[in-house]
Amino acid sequence: MSYFNVRVYGILINHHNEVLVSDEEEYGIRFSKFPGGGLELGEGLIDGLKREFMEECQAEIEVLSHFYTTDFYEKSSFNDSQVISVYYLVKEKAPLQLAFKQTIYDFDGEGEILQAFRWVKIDDLNLDDITFKTDKTVAQLLKNQYKS
Repeated sequence: MSYFNVRVYGILINHHNEVLVSDEEEYGIRFSKFPGGGLELGEGLIDGLKREFMEECQAEIEVLSHFYTTDFYEKSSFNDSQVISVYYLVKEKAPLQLAFKQTIYDFDGEGEILQAFRWVKIDDLNLDDITFKTDKTVAQLLKNQYKS
């Protein structure tokens, strides 16, 4: 059975022209992406994105504008679904209270699901450090639009 997997992500850029990146490990698989995740049944994109930011970052956000929606085929790395991802520019309502890391995959603790956050200068975004095809596309668009 094939199905669509709708995902929603937030592009949070600080006043240093850095974007928030989420490094994650789930059941031994490591990946780096933008904060966000899967939409739940009955949930709108904006509500889903706000929920994801509360779950991942313990932060309330304001959604500023649409940034990008997947416009090519992408199969999920985790199942047989076709991934459709929607990205929004967002801003935090209060400063994020997270332990920001400098290095990729610098996790605190142990477990089957790990997550850490980094601020990365948009100019320094390395597409090889971003895992998924749609996120790489968004990273390139950011680099094109936010050249310093």
